[in-house]
This record gives sequence, structure tokens and C-alpha cells, in this order.
Amino acid sequence: MKKQMRNGNFYLGLAMVMMVVLFISSAQTYEQQSQVGLLEKILHNQPFKASLSKISFDYAGSLVSIAHSGYFSFVEFFIRKGAHFATYFILGASWFLGFLPKTKLYLMTALVSWLAATGYAGLDEFHQMLTGGRTPLFQDVVLDSIGALTGVVIMLLIRYISKKK
Repeated sequence: MKKQMRNGNFYLGLAMVMMVVLFISSAQTYEQQSQVGLLEKILHNQPFKASLSKISFDYAGSLVSIAHSGYFSFVEFFIRKGAHFATYFILGASWFLGFLPKTKLYLMTALVSWLAATGYAGLDEFHQMLTGGRTPLFQDVVLDSIGALTGVVIMLLIRYISKKK
């Protein structure tokens, strides 16, 4: 396993798993993915509602606030967008760690990994367009791309710091 991690195959496998997870997720309708019912059970006391009620902003032409969406949908919005960022963070980092042992070119590998993750984000939103009850959003591609870039940059920094030691 250690050699497999060193030669990048483990990370390329992880990237493929993330792509399958994202594909399956994009094939589900909003209703199939909704966690509002679970949030109602877990957060039935609506913690931090007073503080969160002060937050209001526009995302992709829609108002995001507790007053507009309700407490549980508002919390779910942040969970969903956090999942966008996290999955593409893992995807970008995995591609970087998977490709790097094969190329040994840090910046080129970083660029290719980020662009590949961003391209997949675009394809993922296109897939959502083909799924009933889903809305593809350019803003989600940007969020995904930022997640992937963050993962790649952190892996670059870790590699740079570990090489210095």
C-alpha cells in the first residue's frame, strides 16, 4: 500500500471514486438529496437562529436567508455548498498526488489537476441539467473550481515544505 501511495495509484483511484460519487449525486433530484427532514430532527431547537437570521445574500440570482428559505433550508444550503467545495478539494488534491509521481513537474501537475477538476465540475453541472428537478449553476462550477484549487495549492505547499526539511 505504501508503494502504491508513493507511485500515485492510490490517489488516482481516490479521484475516480470521487468522480463516481459526484456522477451518482448529480443523477439524483433535489428531493432525493434533500436533508431538510434530517436537519429538522437533529436541529429541532434551531440553534444560532438569531445570529443566522442576520445573514442574507444573493447566490445565482436567488436570495439566501432564513426569512426567504426557512431555517432548515438555509442550513442545508451551506451543507450543500460545503459538499461542493470539499468534494472538489479532494478531487483536485487526489489528481495532483496521483499525477505528480508520474510527471515530477510540480507546477504543470498542479495546473493540469486544477483544470481537470474544473472541467469535471462543468461536466457535472451539465449532467445536472439533464436530471429532472436540478438546476445547473455556473456559480457552483466556480465554487468547485475554488475547492479544487485550494486542494492543489495545499498539496503543493505540503510538498514544498516537506522537500525543504
